[in-house]
Amino acid sequence: MKIFECQSCGNAVHFDNTACLQCGHWLGYIPGLAGMSAVEEDNGVWRALIDGGSYFFCDNAKRDACNWLLPARHGPGLCAACRHNQTVPDLTQPENQTRWVKLERAKRHLFYSLTRWQLPMPSRTEDPNEGLAFDFMADVTKPDGTVEPVMTGHQDGLITINIAEADDVEREGRRTAMAEPYRTLLGHFRHEVGHFYWNLLVRDGGRLDGFRHIFGDERADYGEALEQHYEQGPRADWPLHHISSYASAHPWEDFAETFAHYVHMVDGLETARSYGIAIRAHVDVGDGLESPMAANPYHTERVDDLIEPWVPLTVAMNSLSRSMGQPDLYPFILSEPVKEKLGFVHDLIRSARDPSAPR
Repeated sequence: MKIFECQSCGNAVHFDNTACLQCGHWLGYIPGLAGMSAVEEDNGVWRALIDGGSYFFCDNAKRDACNWLLPARHGPGLCAACRHNQTVPDLTQPENQTRWVKLERAKRHLFYSLTRWQLPMPSRTEDPNEGLAFDFMADVTKPDGTVEPVMTGHQDGLITINIAEADDVEREGRRTAMAEPYRTLLGHFRHEVGHFYWNLLVRDGGRLDGFRHIFGDERADYGEALEQHYEQGPRADWPLHHISSYASAHPWEDFAETFAHYVHMVDGLETARSYGIAIRAHVDVGDGLESPMAANPYHTERVDDLIEPWVPLTVAMNSLSRSMGQPDLYPFILSEPVKEKLGFVHDLIRSARDPSAPR
């Protein structure tokens, strides 16, 4: 995520900001411009200082759950990200409001990347059967005291997230119980949308042969594969072939995990580039810990031009995290097979993105 600038006073502003702390202007994000803009009220609409256009805030801004803008010509309503919501939790429950806001923040971060690439994102209105939609739901306690759990996952374009994942203590407990090195809301969104794009770009995009050559045959029984994974654990040599142990469970999960990590990499590199970060270790290690300033990662032609600066950057990030007594920020290794899989995702996105996407 890059850093932005207030058009009124030049102060630095961030993606989730709703107002400039220096001049007080309200702020909103315009996905079509890939930019945050200071806005001023003008006859019932908001005039964006970034382009002089007229906009409305997303309806979810009324609940402090969104800061995106939509063009006034489209009328008031939901923004490009929130229009994909199908179910939100019962917001009369205070804890649900807090959790929902966290979920929306992570979802906007996901949509930042999807809109930067201008990937196809058909809604349920445009594709009633497999359009992209989100259900944010809570476990249900029945009258007899039993709990009907909500399972986080993807099915035919519908991404379901258990809102308990927005509770830090609950999520950390689940991470520990499942022996995962990493579990975040943003990671959930990036993983599950990977399943959506597998359907859209691989299955329906004529890329199955290339996929099977690299990831394996997805026709292997999915339920049996997951059952075996949870009962017996991953294969011992999974780090040589997969980005995570869960990725080794089935080719579908391998793709979704790889897709998520590709977005991690691109977003992380854009952050480093935005802050002028380049890595050059002060030890004699050859080229292994040098990361020159990366070009715009959202428009990089070669996947190697992403991987080469990403590896030393993650080493430095992990070292900084350890310096603060925290776990590694990116506890993953990119083996050669994983790099090939990242290359597949890279080519898939490049072939699907709109060439007019904002830079």
